[in-house]
Amino acid sequence: MEKLNAGKWIRKISTIGEYNDNMRNKRGIGSDSMSRIVIIDDDLEIADLMKLYLQNEGYEVETFYSGEETLERLKGMPPDLLILDIMMPGIDGYQIVEELRKDYFYPVIMVSAKTEDVDVLKGLILGSDDYIKKPFNPMELVQRVKALLRRKEVYYRKEKETENIFCFRGLFIDYEKGKVLVNEEEVSLTTMEYKILKLLSQNLGEVFSAEQILKEVTGEDYYNQAYNSVATHISNLRLKLKDSFEDPIYIKTVWGKGYRIE
Repeated sequence: MEKLNAGKWIRKISTIGEYNDNMRNKRGIGSDSMSRIVIIDDDLEIADLMKLYLQNEGYEVETFYSGEETLERLKGMPPDLLILDIMMPGIDGYQIVEELRKDYFYPVIMVSAKTEDVDVLKGLILGSDDYIKKPFNPMELVQRVKALLRRKEVYYRKEKETENIFCFRGLFIDYEKGKVLVNEEEVSLTTMEYKILKLLSQNLGEVFSAEQILKEVTGEDYYNQAYNSVATHISNLRLKLKDSFEDPIYIKTVWGKGYRIE
């Protein structure tokens, strides 16, 4: 397949409808991908052609023809992936990706007629995930988009899985299974001990008083025996975690305030 030259490709495709029909007949109707992609390119023909190819893969695509009109919209409604030209009037692609990377980490593909190594490196250093030199094969763009979105999906799935796991200085807690290990040795805890450990580990660095701990793990309000009761559980926890009483590495006492893990 020839590389992307908007004039050639648009002349070959008499209508968008004809192209859509041809593609559906070749690969079957339907795509389960509804990721939202934004294209910014001041070359209207190339931008619209990229949109055409991506829409035929089932993506929701929005096109813009200048960086200035797009930056605030990108911040207000972040896409799943951004395709970004470099050479545009006003704010260019380098400035856009540099600004976006202050707060957002969705995939960015830069497309540009700037083909020198220094241009490619600059784009990657500023935060783009891929760089395609114009002219390019439009189906190559489609495949690179798919690859980046797959990678993003895997990353977020793994990130979601790790939400159920706590690892800290040899202490391992599987919240889903209720399992606790210290230096790869499983530790048997009472229900109350586990609840206290879970509370402190899920709020790393936050100090909880004895009455707060009691209320959080039992749902009951503070009562006179709260301090002694919690102190006993903390003492037992330290013993089972093989933690030092004098200089603990897991559950630390903040005198006059409570306990925390940090």
